[in-house]
Amino acid sequence: MPDPSTPSPVSRLLVSLQLSDSAFPSGFYTMSHGLEGFRQQGLVAPDGVAGLLDDLLTSAVGPGDATALARAHDAAVQQDWNAVAEIDRLLFASKLNAELRTASTRSGRQLADIAGEAFAGSTGEADIANWAAHVKAKRSPGCQPVVTAVCYAASGVSVAEAVASDLFAFAVSFVGAALRLRLTDHRGAQVILRRAQPVIDLVTADAVSRPVGDIGGFAPVADIMSARHERAEARLFTS
Repeated sequence: MPDPSTPSPVSRLLVSLQLSDSAFPSGFYTMSHGLEGFRQQGLVAPDGVAGLLDDLLTSAVGPGDATALARAHDAAVQQDWNAVAEIDRLLFASKLNAELRTASTRSGRQLADIAGEAFAGSTGEADIANWAAHVKAKRSPGCQPVVTAVCYAASGVSVAEAVASDLFAFAVSFVGAALRLRLTDHRGAQVILRRAQPVIDLVTADAVSRPVGDIGGFAPVADIMSARHERAEARLFTS
């Protein structure tokens, strides 16, 4: 007989689909992940959206958020909450712009609040609820990738699947911003997402194997665009 306490492959897949769904109200819809800043400065055209997404995945999101997610997932599986908190603080400190830090923690706290309710009664609910309470009490910054890691780990989703799902969620959100900024259309958005999948595969493998001491991306132009966007007179997105 299957162990009822062990999530089935289908249940793990469903968790990944739910948390990476663009309709999940974590706040990703309010973010352009830097794209609006590039658009405002005239540094990206429709034919450059896919390349910019690849660059951000490889140089910023992968070494930063995805690596923190992977290492926090490992720690959460071991229920080493001190390590999870330390990774959360390290990721927060690695984000150079106030806009990026605020966006990550706002989304993370929203996710923690919703997940604490949505996952009630399911496998790992205690770990998710405890971390949600930890974040709500502001004992840790509550960066979105770390909260996500706890949810995935508590639900039995593997580290590679967790990282890939979150990277894809980032890509969907980025392309959604491109749609709203009129840098692509719905058909073009699907082409960009399909093109990004091999990149996500490579970035996932790197993040899963990268040590915690190497958390932090290097994308200076993106940091500059974020700093300018933070002070823009008008903007559609929070980041």
